[in-house]
Amino acid sequence: MDPRTSVIDKRIGKVKRIVAVAGGKGGIGKSLVSCTMALNLSNMGYKVGLLDLDFSGPSDHLILGTDNLVQPKEEKGVIPPSVFGIKFFSLVFYSGKNPSPLRGIDISNIIKEIFCIIRWGDLDVLVIDMPPGMGDAILEPMGLINPEFLVVTTPSLISVGTVTKFLSLLKETKTPFLGVLENMKIKETSKEFFGRDFLGSIKLDLDLEKALGNPEELMKTKFSRELREIMEKVF
Repeated sequence: MDPRTSVIDKRIGKVKRIVAVAGGKGGIGKSLVSCTMALNLSNMGYKVGLLDLDFSGPSDHLILGTDNLVQPKEEKGVIPPSVFGIKFFSLVFYSGKNPSPLRGIDISNIIKEIFCIIRWGDLDVLVIDMPPGMGDAILEPMGLINPEFLVVTTPSLISVGTVTKFLSLLKETKTPFLGVLENMKIKETSKEFFGRDFLGSIKLDLDLEKALGNPEELMKTKFSRELREIMEKVF
């Protein structure tokens, strides 16, 4: 048995709830949902952590406007810095602007190390921005910390097809999930595909891009308001 498992249990021991935002596909808005959810939860009075676990394209720091954030402090582990009331950790703290080309066993080991070293302390909710796909980067956290999944899709049939497979994986492995959130809705809805698993839709917000990098403006967007309405169903 890997001794790091017991360390991980201690690191997340005071975290009441872990929500992993995923969808099995890139470009569907997982990072934006993760960041906006964390900000909304913080505004609602929750103690919140945000972990950007996307190896190939971490972007939470750009959405939050923290591109020049200093390195986190190290004291018997890594203490994530506070950003807009959120404890935040991203792989960019160590990779910077360099790519992170990793293979199977390397991904598994890095994920274990990340959960071993980060000192989250007392949290009501830890939001994890998950990478795309359904490989080791998804399977490893499922086995280590057993999060609840919030599944994101878009109205695209390509996205819906991938998310349908991802939901099957969660159900087959008996992994808890909150439901499916449809992002970038224009006219059609994904409700017919997901039935009782469907949480609701967020309309395409053409002004959203202007708010990226500015959390105060992000909280004023229609995207944020509609996401909060959906969040209130599960928090």
